[in-house]
Amino acid sequence: MATLSLTLNCWGTVELAHTRFSSTFTSLGRRSRYSICSFAKKSLKKSRRDVTEAAGDLLDDKSAVLQACIITCGLIAALGIVIRQVSHVASVEGLPVFDCSTEVSFGFEMWHLELITGLVVLISSCRYLLLKTWPDFAKSSEAANQQVLSSLQPLDYIVVAFLPGISEELLFRGAILPLLGMNWNSIGIAALIFGVLHLGNGRKYSFAIWATFVGLAYGYATILSSSVAVPMASHAVNNLIGGLLWRYTSNTPNQKLNE
Repeated sequence: MATLSLTLNCWGTVELAHTRFSSTFTSLGRRSRYSICSFAKKSLKKSRRDVTEAAGDLLDDKSAVLQACIITCGLIAALGIVIRQVSHVASVEGLPVFDCSTEVSFGFEMWHLELITGLVVLISSCRYLLLKTWPDFAKSSEAANQQVLSSLQPLDYIVVAFLPGISEELLFRGAILPLLGMNWNSIGIAALIFGVLHLGNGRKYSFAIWATFVGLAYGYATILSSSVAVPMASHAVNNLIGGLLWRYTSNTPNQKLNE
């Protein structure tokens, strides 16, 4: 009887210990699941916050780039218009100054389309070959594209392609070139100024040499057509082609989004 009582007591003690252990284990399991869920929720909230902040930074960068592009192109275009108007007034007054508005107009003829197409093919092809064969030029181009295009969407490329194309050609081929005379000397001077102004912000001398070559091509087309519309259209389309090729052949845009 004593042995049976001792056995029952021991069994009760074991069952009590087992019950307490099970209760403790269940409690730990619940706490563990709660901790995991809490950690997951915090991680998810942090990830969402990081994505939101990254998207906000991209929108800020995009706005800054577009605003800078609009303001800069507006100033360049205004300078070109002023030079054209001043030269016109000076010429009418009898001063020995070339009338830019007479020498180079905004006129357009159907055969200009062939000239524009030829310029686009020539310049885009040369750029592609140089990117593959001239490392320094490729590096300079990458720096320029990252600075301007990395925060933009493809539709934004229309703005940053056409505004510089129109404003820069209005100044360099629509004002400076005819002001100096419609000859190879004026083509070279305008192209050289155009090239030098493309230095800086990661763009090295290789990029300036390239811009000078492009300026020579646009200058020759301007004299050939007597219209600034030809270099404007060619410049804008070449900018757009270059930007789109960079976006879809470079890993930088994707890296920017993933950072």
